[in-house]
Amino acid sequence: MNQSQQKTILLGITGGIAAYKICDLARQLVRAGHKVKVVMTAAATQFVGPATFRALTNNPVATELFDDPAAPINHINLAEEADLMLIAPATANVIAKLTHGRADDLLTTTALAFQGRLLIAPAMNTQMYLDPATQANLKTLEQRGVTLIGPATGQLACGDSGPGRMVEADELFDKVAECVHSSTLLAGKKVLISAGPTREYLDPVRYLSNRSSGKMGLALAREALRAGAGVQLVLGPVTEPVPVDPHLTRRDVVSAEDMHACMTEAAPKADLIICTAAVSDYRPSEYSSSKIKKPVQPQAQSGFVAPVTLIAPIVSLTENPDILAGLGQMKVEGKLRSDAVIVGFAAETDNMEASAAEKLERKGADFLVANDVSATDIGFESEQNAVTIFGKTAVGVDVLRRLEKSSKTLIARQILETVYPRG
Repeated sequence: MNQSQQKTILLGITGGIAAYKICDLARQLVRAGHKVKVVMTAAATQFVGPATFRALTNNPVATELFDDPAAPINHINLAEEADLMLIAPATANVIAKLTHGRADDLLTTTALAFQGRLLIAPAMNTQMYLDPATQANLKTLEQRGVTLIGPATGQLACGDSGPGRMVEADELFDKVAECVHSSTLLAGKKVLISAGPTREYLDPVRYLSNRSSGKMGLALAREALRAGAGVQLVLGPVTEPVPVDPHLTRRDVVSAEDMHACMTEAAPKADLIICTAAVSDYRPSEYSSSKIKKPVQPQAQSGFVAPVTLIAPIVSLTENPDILAGLGQMKVEGKLRSDAVIVGFAAETDNMEASAAEKLERKGADFLVANDVSATDIGFESEQNAVTIFGKTAVGVDVLRRLEKSSKTLIARQILETVYPRG
């Protein structure tokens, strides 16, 4: 990230058990290249010590109005330096103070002086959250332009279950990224993305598919939109929320053949094509319009069941079209824009680097992003990923960049910054 992209994020931490989650958020923001400063209330320091955030951010942590004798109006300096302020966890007490303009500590005076984008992540007991006073306060803040994040519903530290739980660090990171990231990397460009699984139906009930959730492709779509692109999303069956944006066109498909047709049709107009979808390699050779029944053993009149060996149905498979290889061939034949960039994805379980390098060469893509789906904490159905980006160099296929485990939002942004050349 260059200097123009780096932002100063001010984290305001109040006295809630969820304060521990902000450690991970601070780490993610620093890894994303931002400058992070932390303001803590006295109560917050009872849950996480200032030294922890000082180590994570490599910046002093402010807890008192006159922490720094050289900066007697610390709250003004902090407010003016920050590009965005996030208060998380935000207790009912601090929310009430902000609503009524009360400033009796460093965090609330800084928030009152801050003129930029303010985000608040409420965290409290369910009954406190549902209390009419708290609800009125949150509504007032929202009407003033404050962005509310959450709360989530779930098990609380007090043992209750219900709304009031602070959202996770990854969701906070994504919201901060959405607010501060204003890249023009893809301004005016057309990006075509495939995402999610495909389903190959055997009968009206059964199908062949895979574990893809579509999270990575959707993260790439969101980041491409933030970078100024117009996005066409070809989406297999997923349950994940899809961005709603005037610059995004969504086409829902089910089978590999459906996805192939959509991608082939849209590709000639695209500047950047990203194939993240987990496409089924094979489909049943025959489709039964009726549910295939399980064989039933013949039964004698006496009620005795004869020991008959039943033969299970044999499913014959036909190979599906290779979408990525087909796009690579279209580029060779001049059917795509001459400067179009094609990016493929490879989900591997072993020999990842050798397999990915061979696949990139064979399929004619410009880049290939590989991840190890045998790891249980990343990849399929996870909010996080870790990938290796392969590309073509003067000496052949080589590793261009290794992206360590992080949120799929950050991974998506780093992928785009790696594969698309800046003007």
